[in-house]
Amino acid sequence: MSYVEIILNVPLNGSFTYSTEDPSVQVGIRAEVFFGRRKMTGFVVSVSEEYDEKKNAGLSKDKIKPVIRFIDKTPLFSKEQTELADWISKYYLCYEGEALSAMLPSGRRASDKGSFGFNEDKNSYEKKTLSEEQSAAVEGILSGGTLHYLYGQTGSGKTEVFLGAAEKILQTGKGVIYLVPEIGLTHQVIEAVTKRFGKNVAVLHSGLTGSQRLKEWHRILNREARIVIGARSAIFAPVPDLGLIIIDEEHDSSYKSGNTPRYHARQVAMYLSFTKKIPLVMGSATPSVEAWQLINENKIVCHKLTKRLAGGKEPEIQVIDLSNPEISTKMNGCISLPLAEEIRRTKNEGRQTILFLNRRGFSHFFRCNTCGYELKCKNCSVPLTFHKNEKRLRCHYCGWSVSMPSSCPECNSLDVGYSGFGTEFIEEEVKSKFPDCSVERIDTDTLSNKTELEEKLQAFRDGKVDILLGTQMVAKGLNFPNLKLVGVILADTGLHLPDFRASERTFSLIVQVSGRAGRFFPDGKVLVQSYNPNHPAISLACSSDIEGFYSQELDIRQMTGFPPFSRLLRLVFRAPTETKAREASESAFGILKSISEKLKINAVEMLGPTECPLSMIAANYRMQILLRSEKITNLQQIVNAFVKNYKTPSGVYTEIDVDPVNLL
Repeated sequence: MSYVEIILNVPLNGSFTYSTEDPSVQVGIRAEVFFGRRKMTGFVVSVSEEYDEKKNAGLSKDKIKPVIRFIDKTPLFSKEQTELADWISKYYLCYEGEALSAMLPSGRRASDKGSFGFNEDKNSYEKKTLSEEQSAAVEGILSGGTLHYLYGQTGSGKTEVFLGAAEKILQTGKGVIYLVPEIGLTHQVIEAVTKRFGKNVAVLHSGLTGSQRLKEWHRILNREARIVIGARSAIFAPVPDLGLIIIDEEHDSSYKSGNTPRYHARQVAMYLSFTKKIPLVMGSATPSVEAWQLINENKIVCHKLTKRLAGGKEPEIQVIDLSNPEISTKMNGCISLPLAEEIRRTKNEGRQTILFLNRRGFSHFFRCNTCGYELKCKNCSVPLTFHKNEKRLRCHYCGWSVSMPSSCPECNSLDVGYSGFGTEFIEEEVKSKFPDCSVERIDTDTLSNKTELEEKLQAFRDGKVDILLGTQMVAKGLNFPNLKLVGVILADTGLHLPDFRASERTFSLIVQVSGRAGRFFPDGKVLVQSYNPNHPAISLACSSDIEGFYSQELDIRQMTGFPPFSRLLRLVFRAPTETKAREASESAFGILKSISEKLKINAVEMLGPTECPLSMIAANYRMQILLRSEKITNLQQIVNAFVKNYKTPSGVYTEIDVDPVNLL
């Protein structure tokens, strides 16, 4: 008889003892067991012939439940993965079982179908000769130091540097993890990797079934695939002798998990880089503000690419001021006359247009139609959101509110109100204004699967579509040879989100979507429609003043005490009734206060409790508490003690988000 310690995905830390007579049992496999009356899958973390009665609170060994069955014949994970799960559970304040479950594939058995890691493409990848800058970057990444940043405008050849560094690491016998934001949107990068390295590549993505993912997992464990490319969760791939981690489009918020454990792939990559003493290279044309600050502090080595190697040149960017009466009085719908004329000209030349819609925006924000003034929170410097039922503007961070002004506090104009910009009819408007153009729309509402996305993008690439409409999906890493015009329907919508990162996201999206134009020809054009053309996020993006934007944004963050000059931890309380959510958050706030006093941790600011900006999701009311401190350990210590002391009321669900990137 052997005794196995098993970690389960339950809200308890530590392992549970089960017995087995199977002599082949080994650490790293999954087992099916009864936990109470529930049948569950657990992870074997140790095997012993000795029974530890003390560990089991004096329970005699004949009372220990047997394992129902073992799912795997060979180990799926090693001590390395359990150590990482332990770190994730401590850092992100979740349970070890939750962390291991998020890390490992869920397939019952490996699929008999062929590998999903590479395309059997007859056209092999043509290795490009690196420029001097690119070669210097590859050498720099591999010559020492753990954290590196590859910074260069879109089209400057970052992918080639990543591939060059990966190739050199593979030649030393070590493995590579290559992260991309979302598999469906980075098809061209995956194609480049798979064509270059063939069967040496494993692709991990959400489109795979559990058994297919398991098959790729085994290929990685068995060293059949030495380079793993995938979205966020590919950071957990069990690559033996890992030698390099690449994070493409590092600024992208999809690297942060929206479910427990709410890990950030960049943070996990940094942890692996430090513990394994291997290089991590991140890259983007618009680094996150946090990364930019680390570059300024020389904590990340920056390698710059200054030339646009893809051909063409930077597009001409023009702002269309929608608050200008000459423009607004001639507008019928969402597309201004200058943009409509440019779309028509582009079609007549046999070229293509992308129209970008930033759908993520709050419709209810205060705006003066005379001077463009917007009301912001006096404490947090984020836009206030108008609450119709209260007739008040409220801050969703600290809860500060003010009644709706009857005139503009800046210019005393009476032409004020709350406003927004709907996108429901933009597709119909485009089709009616340009009946001779073929129009395709890409967003989460119009796609039923990832194949459909690739089909639509391929149709555009092949010239079968004149105008492509899209949300953030079209802003990322796509190259279209015949694309001439990019139109941003309304650059401002994201600015009205009550989020301190609103300017950063708006700036990044404009720069990224502008980078789609003029990649192959020198006549690319970008037209940006805006009611706030002088807002730094818009004016500096349109003038390509990248450094100017970061400098200004960092000044504001430092002044208001937001990251990277502080760390945040967010608690969200969800409940089917508003009263329950509010009561739970108020009671939690009191407990958090008393814990911080008891632990004598004074350097923590607690904001709230207040309604979440999205106060209701899926029929659940949401309240939040935001904790802020210079040190993340202060916040983790308080909330860790809180979790042990707080009994969540029935019907209430608590979310813990360490280093949140989205405060909606």
